Amino acid sequence: MASAVSAVPCGVLSPSSPRPAVWPPLDFCLGALACCTACVFTNPLEVVKTRLQLQGELRARGSYKRHYRGVLQALWVVGRTDGIRGLQKGLSVGLMYQGVMNGVRLGSYSYCELLGLTSFHGGSLLSGAGAGALGAFILNIPTVQIAHTREVTNFFYPKHNRKAYTGVSDAFVTIYRREGVIGLWRGVNGAVPRVMVGSAAQLATFTSAKEWLTFSHYIWLTALIAAMISGVAVAVTMTPFDVISTRLYNQPVDEYCMLKVCQAEGLFGLYKGMGPVFLRLAPHTVLIFEQQLIIIKIFFV
Repeated sequence: MASAVSAVPCGVLSPSSPRPAVWPPLDFCLGALACCTACVFTNPLEVVKTRLQLQGELRARGSYKRHYRGVLQALWVVGRTDGIRGLQKGLSVGLMYQGVMNGVRLGSYSYCELLGLTSFHGGSLLSGAGAGALGAFILNIPTVQIAHTREVTNFFYPKHNRKAYTGVSDAFVTIYRREGVIGLWRGVNGAVPRVMVGSAAQLATFTSAKEWLTFSHYIWLTALIAAMISGVAVAVTMTPFDVISTRLYNQPVDEYCMLKVCQAEGLFGLYKGMGPVFLRLAPHTVLIFEQQLIIIKIFFV
């Protein structure tokens, strides 16, 4: 029976904690629950990040009107014009994305640790990338991201041309009718590299940072500092892929590339929205891993 269960990622959750055995399907569900809870708190930053990334698309700096000039100002503008609901636009789709993709991603990484794959040199990096790629493919995640991006970014379109959806199912049906099956997979070529890079950077750096930082009497401080280190790594490596993915999701044809963005907007165009990416990732990482550990300690230890 011992071989039929998976262990929670010991290195990810806490370097010094035991590895409690958890039934595999439950392990996946716990990861999904933790990610969904974190999403509720960090979704406003996701809204702001998406709008910053689409602002001045393929236009040189200074040649367009800037509605948003930073994270705090953007939060203020969205909150003032759209209210609290505006800051939580796309939350239902975001919960689906976090629950499915990250549930699979964290569950897969658990198996990699159980098999000892992360103990090899570079094992955490490769396991994180593989788990991220698998998560990005499960249950047609690009479609979910398209629905989320277009719901958040309707602000940029004239009222007569806004892509308004009454819900997730309506978004799927509408995209299918307008763009066909290919439209449902819009941006998959950007989704997989994005999640692979982000997952590898997050899991590997957070794991390593918690092993390096040994504040035994301040576990929360260890987790917070490790999450900040991980957030920097993910923001630097993933933001260019995130910008491309966001724009792929928001357009009717796949004709984007990093070279085109660099030529029109400069290198910094690939790092639009990096501020909210970092500010979102640090608390998101802590909420995911520490919450999952707390649940397991309460109910399974």
